[in-house]
Amino acid sequence: MTTLGSRRRWAGFAIGLVWFFFLLWPLMGIKPGGLEFLPALLVWARIAVAALFVFVLWLLKQQGALGLLERPAARLGGSLSGAARAVPRGLWIAAVLAAAFCLPFFAERYALDVVINVLVYVCLGLGLNVVVGLAGLLDLGYIAFYGVGAYTYALLSVHFGLSFWLCLPLAAVFAAVAGCVIGYPTLRMRGDYLAIVTLGFGEIVRLVLNNWMSLTNGPNGILGIKPPALPWLVDGHWRMLEVRALGGLYYVILGLAAFTVLAVYRLNHSRIGRAFEAVREDETAAQLMGVNTFAIKLLAYAMGAIFGGLAGAFFAGRMRFVSPESFTFMESAMVLAMVVLGGMGSIPGVILGSLALIALPEVFRGFELYRMLVFGGVMAVMMILKPRGLWPARRVGQRSEERGRG
Repeated sequence: MTTLGSRRRWAGFAIGLVWFFFLLWPLMGIKPGGLEFLPALLVWARIAVAALFVFVLWLLKQQGALGLLERPAARLGGSLSGAARAVPRGLWIAAVLAAAFCLPFFAERYALDVVINVLVYVCLGLGLNVVVGLAGLLDLGYIAFYGVGAYTYALLSVHFGLSFWLCLPLAAVFAAVAGCVIGYPTLRMRGDYLAIVTLGFGEIVRLVLNNWMSLTNGPNGILGIKPPALPWLVDGHWRMLEVRALGGLYYVILGLAAFTVLAVYRLNHSRIGRAFEAVREDETAAQLMGVNTFAIKLLAYAMGAIFGGLAGAFFAGRMRFVSPESFTFMESAMVLAMVVLGGMGSIPGVILGSLALIALPEVFRGFELYRMLVFGGVMAVMMILKPRGLWPARRVGQRSEERGRG
């Protein structure tokens, strides 16, 4: 049985390498002048050697041949984790906040721009985490709330001249209303049907933004949006100055991300958060225990939409231009991938997922055409090896229909 199992593993490994070559060759071998095999073959050979090395290590680990190395590593990891736990949590949080506050003084412009994008997606990921991770409602149209928040601030800024800080809560309110409008028809649906309906509503919002010329200017978008303003001491007087530099914008989104993390953390450890988890685990049992599932699910949509609206308002103020092309289904899929990759229901997991999906493609930018291929392969391997995510939530379980299928 061991020999047969190893043969199956080697056969699967060989089939995977052949499949990867036929996936790589069209990207590198089809040229205007004809077909070429050598460039794709050279790249494939390098990747195959690296994959073979990793595969052999994995086989040795499965057979217990790496025990001499695993035991010291496990002891070292245990001692390090014990030392980390000995440090108070407040001290860790203070160190992280201090490092985040000092980042603009040391980071380059490009790195700071990437960090700002990461923090925007942290807000989006944590908002979707309320819907998907806590309440267990699969939402494929979450980016619609992002668009509602962005267009709310854009319209109020251009037509009425309102400031960013005044429009920020209004963007959250309008996004919450949109969450209730979208969530209400889906409350009696579950699983795949819920995903299809939310996907449809997300596309409806994008099409409305794209075709309502008199309000949104259609595909041309809205220009002239005011950036956020911060108080600044000028000639002995405090004045509100527009923030155009990346450093100032970084501090604005850092404050919004910190507020989002704190709000989601408090929500997760509140009675409402327990009700969300009860609905996620078994909606029927939660209803029998007295949980108003109708109101809880509607509240999950509304509260998740709030953070999307806040991120959308900042996006509009940062770019000073919005258009429907920024709020497509691919953005919703990306935010959902962050939640799943990091760990559903886990705040640190969503932050790690945002870092992985936004920062890693920038790290692999030097690979040009291959960076998205490497990026997709890393995601697939991570989901195979760690299906619960990079940082799974402590309190996580299976829904009743999942247990039934198992």
